Amino acid sequence: MRTRLNSLFIAFLNVAASTQKLGINLIRVAILVIFVWIGGLKFWNYEAEGIVPFVANSPFMSFFYTKSAPEYKEYKLKEGEFNEAKHKWHEENNTYGFSRGLGILIMGIGILTFLGIFSSKIGLAGAGLAIIMTLGTLSFLVTTPEVWVPDLGSGEHGFPLLTGAGRLVIKDTAILAGAIVVLSDSAKKVLAQLKK
Repeated sequence: MRTRLNSLFIAFLNVAASTQKLGINLIRVAILVIFVWIGGLKFWNYEAEGIVPFVANSPFMSFFYTKSAPEYKEYKLKEGEFNEAKHKWHEENNTYGFSRGLGILIMGIGILTFLGIFSSKIGLAGAGLAIIMTLGTLSFLVTTPEVWVPDLGSGEHGFPLLTGAGRLVIKDTAILAGAIVVLSDSAKKVLAQLKK
């Protein structure tokens, strides 16, 4: 009985060990789905309005907006809410224009990363850009006050208590790890091609 269990376990290990290529390609597919979906959402007003706290507080991106960072708090909208005056402010702020441009960039990175299945050089570029983008997203944990629970009297606030916005950002650690795996795989393939 024990020998049979050992044989089954060894068989399982052999199957699991042979799935590395599949796993790496599934990471590429996952990045494609996430980036194309999230990038596509950037064309909807509610999503554009939702990223304003991140962009307005970022030293790397705030210049894309025409209004000053503290001012955005007066013009926040709930997802799906419409307010004519606030909508006009977002139009003047370039909220929607920036979001659409960002959406195109995000979708492009997802597509390039996915194409690494067929072209290691394209995949290398996509994975590199995905790493840069996720590091930029993770920087919001430092620059955006809204990622931490505010002090509203409960005694539960600040680090490490993430808000919904913070939980949205922290998931990029997994995307970063996946992009590094894909980058490594693409780099190995490019090196092999150069040695030929």
